[in-house]
Parts: sequence; C-alpha cells; structure tokens
Amino acid sequence: LKEMEKHSWQESEENVEHIPFSHARYPEKEMTKRSQEFYELLSKRRSVRFISNEQIPMEVIDNVIKAAGTAPSGAHTEPWTFVVVKDPDMKHEIRKIIEEEEEINYMKRMGHRWVTDLKKLRTNWIKEYLDTAPVLILIFKQVHGFAANGKKKVHYYNEISVSIACGILLAALQVRCPSGEAPKRRSDI
Repeated sequence: LKEMEKHSWQESEENVEHIPFSHARYPEKEMTKRSQEFYELLSKRRSVRFISNEQIPMEVIDNVIKAAGTAPSGAHTEPWTFVVVKDPDMKHEIRKIIEEEEEINYMKRMGHRWVTDLKKLRTNWIKEYLDTAPVLILIFKQVHGFAANGKKKVHYYNEISVSIACGILLAALQVRCPSGEAPKRRSDI
C-alpha cells in the first residue's frame, strides 16, 4: 500500500487562483421569503417518468450543468464529467444499456421487498422516456484524475461529491426545465 501511495502522490498545486468568498446579506424577512419560495419550488419536484419531448435551449442545459458543477467536492477535485446526448440513435443505445442493467436489478439485485415496494409506483426496467427526452445528461464519477506532471491525482469522496452535484442538477432542472404531463388517471400508465 505504501508503494502504491508513493506513486499516486501528487504535489500540491501551486499558483491556484484564490477566489474570495462573497455573498449578499439579506434582512431576516427577505431570507425567510427566499427560503420559502425555494422550498415551494423544490417541493413540486417529482420523479414523474413522463418526460416532455419539448426542446430545451442548449444555453439552459449549459447553465444547469454549470450549477451542478458548483457542488462541493473533496479537496476541490470536482470528480465529475457531464455528457449531453441529443442524438436519437445514441439515446436509444443508452436506453438499451440502461434497460439491460435495470432488468438485472429487478430480477436479481434489488430483492423481493424492494421490487414489491416499486409495484405501487407502476415502474419497471422499461425506460421509454430515455427516447422521448430531447436531451440526456449523463453524469460520470472520476475515481482519479491526473496532475499537470502526469501523476495520478486522487479524487476524494468522489461518490458523495458526484451525488451532491446530481442533487444540485435536479434542483436546477426544476427551476428551468419542463417535464411531461402525468396521465389524468392511474390506469393510463
């Protein structure tokens, strides 16, 4: 292990620009109002699985990804890669890969109790919305990167950092992007 650590060790990055923290200070009433509005906005977020095919401007996609990229990360390593997919054929290939993995999840990995709990939501491994959505944003974690000198750079807490970035992405999408209309009756699902 010590030998591996020696080869993975990275020098401290010098000449990293310091960006001073600054923020607006709001009166208590304004803070309360803003926090309530933000809560009300996010409380409307749902995993609807009914996705609109309405086109979304690329600038909006760029902005929600930039917002997600503000997530905290271990030692500021930013261990994520966001990939935007618009090509219908590529989206369909991604759907096939995801459905194959999800079927294995439902049949083997998740267990009877989990699958039973999902039945009431009428969800399964079929992910038609991956073809319907005009844009897919794929998020990949980076276990490590490389420093300027070519040595491996450890990405600390990469899973937690990427999870936080995903949460911020979902919040940003709630602010700006449409989802589909849910069916009027449960039998329409």
